[in-house]
Amino acid sequence: MLKISLFMLFAVSMFSTLAFAESTIEVETSKDQIKSLESIWITGKVTDVSQYKPVKLRIIGPDGGIVFAPQVAIDDNGEFRKLINPPIPSFAAGAYIVTASHEDTKAVAQTQFTVTSQEIPRNQNIQPVKPSITIEKEPKTTSGISMQADAENGSDIIKIKGTTSYKSTDITLIVKSPQGNLITIDQVTPGINGDFEVEIKVGGAMWKADGMYTITANQGTSSEHKESIKVEIKDGVVVPEFGVVASLVLAISIISIIIVSAKSKLAIPSRY
Repeated sequence: MLKISLFMLFAVSMFSTLAFAESTIEVETSKDQIKSLESIWITGKVTDVSQYKPVKLRIIGPDGGIVFAPQVAIDDNGEFRKLINPPIPSFAAGAYIVTASHEDTKAVAQTQFTVTSQEIPRNQNIQPVKPSITIEKEPKTTSGISMQADAENGSDIIKIKGTTSYKSTDITLIVKSPQGNLITIDQVTPGINGDFEVEIKVGGAMWKADGMYTITANQGTSSEHKESIKVEIKDGVVVPEFGVVASLVLAISIISIIIVSAKSKLAIPSRY
C-alpha cells in the first residue's frame, strides 16, 4: 500500500511539473550582416509547445514595415529554419528585426541583422522588353486598423486599445523614440470581433529621451494595414495632454488670487 501511495505521489508530481513547464523560444540568423542581394538563414528552437502548430516569423524592415511573415514548421526536436531570399529588386539598406512567436506561448524571441547596399548588376546588351499584356493592380486598401492610447498622468503603463477589420492575422506593434530609434516590439492577436488590447511598459534606459514616441501597428504580410499614434514621454513616464487637469490647476490658481486679494482688502481699515 505504501509503494502504491509513493508511486501515485511521484506520478502526480511529474504531471504537475510537465503541466506547468514554461515554454521557451529562441531565434538567430546565420549572419549579422549581409549585402542587399544575399540570402540569410533564420534558425531557432521552441520547447513545450504543440509541434503541429508552426512558428510565426516576422522580418521587419528599416522603415518599420513587415517585409516577410512566413510560418515555419517545427521538427521533432522543436527546431525550425527558414531561408529568406531578398525581395525584388533587393533588400533595402539598414537594420532588420526578426521576431519568432508561437500560438502556445506568450514569449517572443527577437534578433536582428544589418543589410549593406550593393550595386545591382545590369546587362547592358539586353534591351527591356515591353509586356504584351498589361495587368492593372488593384488600388491599395486603406488602413483597416483604428487604435488609441490610454494612460494616467505619471504612469509607466500605456494601454493600447483598437479594432481591425483583418481578424485572421496577428498585429505587430513597434515603438520608436523621438529620434526614430527602435524601443520595443510586441504582438497581439485580434479577438473574434477584431478588437485588441495590449499594455506597453515605459521607463528604463530605452525611454530616457523626452518627446513624442511613435507607436505603429502593422498587420498583413506586406503591412497592408498600418496605423500610428504618438504618446509624449518625459522623465520616463507619460505626460498628460493639456486639458482637464491643466484647466483645473489654472482655476485653482485664479481662485487663490481672488481670495488673497479679498483678504487684503478686508485688512485695510476704513477711513472717515
